[in-house]
Amino acid sequence: MKLYYAPHTCSLSPHIVLRELGLPFDLVKVDNRTRLTADGRDFRTVNPKGYVAALELDDGQVLTEGPAIVQYLADLDPESGLAPRAGTWERVRLQEWLNFVATEIHAGSAPLFNTALPEEALACFRTRLSSRFDFLQDVLGRQDYLAGASFSVADAYLFTVLGWCRFFSIDLGHWPALQAYVRRIGARPAVLASLHAETAT
Repeated sequence: MKLYYAPHTCSLSPHIVLRELGLPFDLVKVDNRTRLTADGRDFRTVNPKGYVAALELDDGQVLTEGPAIVQYLADLDPESGLAPRAGTWERVRLQEWLNFVATEIHAGSAPLFNTALPEEALACFRTRLSSRFDFLQDVLGRQDYLAGASFSVADAYLFTVLGWCRFFSIDLGHWPALQAYVRRIGARPAVLASLHAETAT
């Protein structure tokens, strides 16, 4: 398998999951500005959408969209515990979390990267994001992980997008349970290895 990634993007989530599972894969870096891969190819020939992450399987098929990729990977090793089995109520709950992270945290953070927006608009997006963090503070004040007692693919995703807060000068210290959660996930060997690999290339 090949994972197409760019540093400081949502592709970190499937990268973490690949390492959590101990699966063999190659990392292919993509320049988000030029849309070129590290070996000079036009990334849009891999993913016509033009953005990471993309997972190229050994048979040449390409899977895109982080929440789909991480579920696919977790299902390669159902005993890993990274996702409940398909068809269970617990799996539906996991999908609920993945959708929350995608629509409320990931998409909610994206406008803050646009420095061309007026401060008034940016403030509105920060306020909305803060209300979502309030919700997460309540949940993670009661349990260690999104889906309950153990780490799942939803945690890999949430950790990834929370990492962007430093670019927006958002202090997670206002949400102590969320801050502790980031530290807890960030100490996992697979997470540390993924971050190291992405900064070393």
